[in-house]
Amino acid sequence: MNDALPSAGRLAVVLKGWPRLSETFIAQELVALENRGLRFEVWSMRHPTDKKRHALHDALKATVTYLPEYLYQEPWRVLKGLAHSARLPGFGAALKLWLKHLVHDPTPNRVRRFGQAAVLAREASPDLKFIYAHFMHTPSSVALYASVMRGVAWGFSAHAKDIWKSPDWEKQDKLARSTFGVTCTRLGAEHLRSLSADPGKLDLVYHGLDLSRFPPPPPARPPRDGSGEPVTLISVGRLVEKKGYNLLLDALARLPPSLNWRFVHIGGGELSETLKARARKLGLSERVEWRGARDQSEVVAALREADIFVLPSRIASDGDRDGLPNVLMEAASQELPILSTSVSSIPEFIENGKQGVLVEPDVGELASALAAMIADPYGRAARAEAARERLVEHFGMDAGIDRLVARLRNALA
Repeated sequence: MNDALPSAGRLAVVLKGWPRLSETFIAQELVALENRGLRFEVWSMRHPTDKKRHALHDALKATVTYLPEYLYQEPWRVLKGLAHSARLPGFGAALKLWLKHLVHDPTPNRVRRFGQAAVLAREASPDLKFIYAHFMHTPSSVALYASVMRGVAWGFSAHAKDIWKSPDWEKQDKLARSTFGVTCTRLGAEHLRSLSADPGKLDLVYHGLDLSRFPPPPPARPPRDGSGEPVTLISVGRLVEKKGYNLLLDALARLPPSLNWRFVHIGGGELSETLKARARKLGLSERVEWRGARDQSEVVAALREADIFVLPSRIASDGDRDGLPNVLMEAASQELPILSTSVSSIPEFIENGKQGVLVEPDVGELASALAAMIADPYGRAARAEAARERLVEHFGMDAGIDRLVARLRNALA
């Protein structure tokens, strides 16, 4: 079905921030929903902090409105939202629900979500029929409170951190009150279904990759093995604990001195200076290039020039972890050999020894696998070809988008 909905205001999409370089999967989904004929308004809880943006962000036609990031920054807007919402039939139920949650979570964050929800309830279109939130933690809280105030239904898409760091009581409550939920990994789906009285309302929807946005793989890479010109290792990801770059730097320091390699990293993050200092201490600075945040065209160009993609994901000390990182599929789209870890849902895409190499998030295992892959250009090329075949056959975007469109159309109907 490609017929457009009568009004974009019937559907509100709540996001943590727009646009965000690290969340191309959300931009890909929203543009695909528009291309399927859905119309919606976007409500962002944060203003952008990235200096760059992807071309995909510019492809979105929806109106984007920014909620007050902190309530004190726009007090009159918040007060108008509360005064208006207090007259809505659902405000009392929303207030009661919020107070119940506040007992479990007496934080400024929880207070902020209610104020944002009141602004959304006041400013969203009179045609509003459904609210859809990306991430099960704070955006879903705003969506839930606003939906109760306005007397409309809501649903969510869950990903990684929002699943594993949210308390079970909150996930159970949101599962019970939502019309539907989707999540992007089998591991996450199994966990959420175990908490739900109605497991059927939760769908497994892989983000997949819109291959039309990516060029075909480059010509066969030269069989570099580290004995002559350097083998280029690349990683794309935020410099945060769960990405495991501290482990990778230590592993690089253990590689045999005879191997010729260089490492390129793309992405920003809170550990940037810490990791750069670690690289200097390990004597790696001359072989490591930190490129910072880049748009997707620059990322793809770098993937095409590299020899091996490395993503050393781990479970962070606070429980945060990756889901199925889209960048693995982006690397596979360019037939770039992949080395990653067997953490979380990565094995749902990469089977060790077939589409790539997976190890435990351990310095010794990473170093051994790197040395072996660098020395075996033909073996890694064969696995890279298998990864692209798996991507094309099982992780295209269309099937998941079609399922999500059906859920949203049913909810709006």
